[in-house]
Amino acid sequence: MNSRDAKKTRLWASPILAGSAAVHVGAAASVLLQPPYWPWALGAVAANHAVLTAAGLWPRSRLLGPNWTRLPAASGARGHVAITIDDGPDPVVTPQVLAQLEAHGARASFFCVGQRVERHPELARDMVRRGHTLENHSQRHRHNFSLLGPAAMKAEIARAQEGISRITGSAPRFFRAPAGLRNPFLDPVLNSLDLTLASWTRRGFDTVNGNADTIHRRLTASLRGGDILLLHDSNAALAPSGRPVILDVLPRLLETVRARGLTPVTLRAALS
Repeated sequence: MNSRDAKKTRLWASPILAGSAAVHVGAAASVLLQPPYWPWALGAVAANHAVLTAAGLWPRSRLLGPNWTRLPAASGARGHVAITIDDGPDPVVTPQVLAQLEAHGARASFFCVGQRVERHPELARDMVRRGHTLENHSQRHRHNFSLLGPAAMKAEIARAQEGISRITGSAPRFFRAPAGLRNPFLDPVLNSLDLTLASWTRRGFDTVNGNADTIHRRLTASLRGGDILLLHDSNAALAPSGRPVILDVLPRLLETVRARGLTPVTLRAALS
C-alpha cells in the first residue's frame, strides 16, 4: 500500500465519519428531489452533528478515529503501564518531576506545549537525555482547539511538531488534544503529520483537585498492565502544602506500580 492509499484508508477508518458523509449527501439529495421532506433531512443532519459533537467531547472515544486509551495488548501482557504528564515543561516543577522519576528508575511520556518547549529548550533537551519522550500537545494549548477548522488545527499541531523536533532532535510520535477535546478534522490532520492520537485509561483530575490521596486512588484503582495514566507538571492544582500536587502523588504512584509488579514505560517503548 502506498502512502496515498494509507492516508485514504485512515481518512475513512471511522464508520461514523463515512456515515456522516452519507447523511449529508442523502439530505442534500432529499431536499433537491423531494422538497416536502426537507424537515426530515434537516433533522437527520442536526442529529448527525449532535453525535459528532458528543464524540469530540468524550476524550476516550474512538468514534472519530484511532485513539490509544490503553497500550497495545502485547505491552500490557508484559506488565507495562505508561505514565503521561501534560502541559509542560515547567521550569520549576518539571525538574523536580524528573528527579522523582530518576529516583525510581522510571520513564514517562511528556505531552508538551510547543511554545513552552521553545521557552525552555535546555530543559526539554534534558528530558530527552534522561530517557523520557516529548510528545505533541499543540503549540499553544488553545482552549478553543476543538473548534478550529482543519487548516488552523494543522498549523497549531505542525508548529509544535517542528519546534519539539528541532530543539530535542526527536520527533513526537503521539498527539494529545488540549483537554482531550477534538472534532472530526483531527484524525485526517494527524494522519498527514504521521502522529497517533493518545488519550488515557484513567486520570487523576490533578488540575482541579489538590488532594494527593484522592488522585492516587483514582489512578491506581484496578491498576493493571496496559493502563495509560495522566498527570500534569504544569497547571497542576496545589496540595495543602502549597506545592503542585503531582510532586506528592508521583512518588506514591511509582511505588504502587512497582509493588504490583508493573513497569512504567514510554508510549514509544510500548510500540516495540
